[in-house]
Amino acid sequence: MRIFVDTNVFLDIALRRERYRESLIVFKAIKEGIFEGVVADITLLNIDYVSRRMEGDVRDFLSAIERYHTIVGVDNRVIRDALALGHDDFEDAVQYLLAGESRCDCIVTNDASFYSGEIEILSSDAFVEKYLL
Repeated sequence: MRIFVDTNVFLDIALRRERYRESLIVFKAIKEGIFEGVVADITLLNIDYVSRRMEGDVRDFLSAIERYHTIVGVDNRVIRDALALGHDDFEDAVQYLLAGESRCDCIVTNDASFYSGEIEILSSDAFVEKYLL
């Protein structure tokens, strides 16, 4: 199963936020090869930006993400299509489109207002409950 992982799932791990435990379980399942993880290139930049302001150097964590996930990139067409979706959160729209292009079966996000279309959207705890318990 191919899953697209939203930026906030990694931030939950890096910053030990409320869904740290469930997000870490998802990360470990990808690391162990149970699922194939996909992330947007902007995810690594966002993690670095947010974490640097709060936690300091996260390069080892970024390296682990890179090692165990396929990184997909944004181009002009994705930007244009994301703008056309008209969703309030442009970054979510971009990530949704990248997940679709990458043939992901679901998106794991802890953002309750993440753009929803044809791809299954699950929080990290819902994903763990559905696929790992």
